[in-house]
Amino acid sequence: MKLKLLSALVATALCACTLDPAYQRPAAPVDAAWPAGDAYRSNAAKSSTAQTAPLAADVGWRDFFKDPRLQRLIELALENNRDMRVAALNVAEYEAKYRIARADLAPTVDVSGSFTRERASGTTTSTSSASIGISAWEIDFFGRLRSLKRQALEEYLSTDAARTSTQLSLIATVATDYLQLLADEESLAITSRTVEADRNTYELTLQMMERGSSSMQDVEQARTSLASARSSLASYTRAVAQDRNDLVEAIGCPLPDDLPQGATLMSSEPMLADIGEGVPSDLLVRRPDIVEAEHTLKAANANVGAARAAFFPKIELTASAGTSSTSLSSLFKAGTGAWTFAPTITMPIFDYGYNKASLDVAKIEKNIDIADYEKAIQTAFKEVANALAGRTTYVDQTLADREYVMAAQRYYDIAQARYQRGTDSFLTMLDAQRSLYTAQQQLVTDTLSQLSNLITLYKALGGGWNETGASAQTAAVSK
Repeated sequence: MKLKLLSALVATALCACTLDPAYQRPAAPVDAAWPAGDAYRSNAAKSSTAQTAPLAADVGWRDFFKDPRLQRLIELALENNRDMRVAALNVAEYEAKYRIARADLAPTVDVSGSFTRERASGTTTSTSSASIGISAWEIDFFGRLRSLKRQALEEYLSTDAARTSTQLSLIATVATDYLQLLADEESLAITSRTVEADRNTYELTLQMMERGSSSMQDVEQARTSLASARSSLASYTRAVAQDRNDLVEAIGCPLPDDLPQGATLMSSEPMLADIGEGVPSDLLVRRPDIVEAEHTLKAANANVGAARAAFFPKIELTASAGTSSTSLSSLFKAGTGAWTFAPTITMPIFDYGYNKASLDVAKIEKNIDIADYEKAIQTAFKEVANALAGRTTYVDQTLADREYVMAAQRYYDIAQARYQRGTDSFLTMLDAQRSLYTAQQQLVTDTLSQLSNLITLYKALGGGWNETGASAQTAAVSK
């Protein structure tokens, strides 16, 4: 009979009501479509395949980053980066906290045994007992424990989304650091060629001065140009070394010697795949930081339910059944049975406004989380919109840069030939040389900005969740 009563209480507790407010996802405080200004309608945009490309979140990072060396670096970072390790451990911690909250819903059954022997007034007595029972189990009639369990679950899911967000940020950081290294290596190569050209020009100017076809002013100008180029060479040499250090920190281990051969920054083969942007509502389920914010909001919603339940009676049950005897040999004989059944009820009457204040705090925290959730959506919208504007304009900009480099190269070749023939002054050739160097460096800078912007767009759209795309995963499952 007692077992039936206990089973009924357990079933009642597990099916108890809940006082959680009905959750409704807040409306997204952004437009339903991306901006459509002039920056989004360039000639490059008209020829882009992005309108038919797969959505970023469906493109695995191995599919987006085509360079094999970069793929290997990202793989190393996901294995060794300490931020990723901490994020994974945080997920494990909150998963354990959720299991603790879930365990509070069911009674804890303990088995105990004791043997006591004492002497008083010349008499020695012994007492033996063995029992099984539950102690201070809260019967969750009003859903307080169920609300706390939901809160713990949402916090766990929020932490898991934060881990994914850390992964996306890490992938983007490694890729950006790698591209910065390629850009500085390209700039170092350009500067090295410029130093060599300036040295040849300086030596040529010296020879021409000795023949009387040039002046000391030209020689000093050539020396100045050479010194400036050598200064830039030292600067880019330092930058390349620092870029390598940044990359080592990002991947969490030294750069291996067996890295695959990678492309250069100015390679004709595209380093990144094209992606589609979808619509802003896609971000609600594809951006891990937004998913994290919504789970945090749901946790706060459940906490309001727990705070509401604190106004109602709290029922606890302590019960046990076993045997008790004055001798250990007769402990389990007939007539030694013993049991206790002790339910208690606690009803808050006057607490100086403690429960009311706790409920107010829970509601305020929920409103804060609503604002944080809406802010996360607005930030995501801005990041995607800015990256989309960059995608359509950087292509046009780098095309113009390439024309600038070709024109500057022709100008320099002509100016150099005319100077050697004595047709033009040294200043004309020096101006052409500086224009060429500036054009080459600008092309490197804008190419880096273009690729970095595509990486930002990929991350902003929620790309990088998976190693391979959805289509590749489907094909692997079918095999």
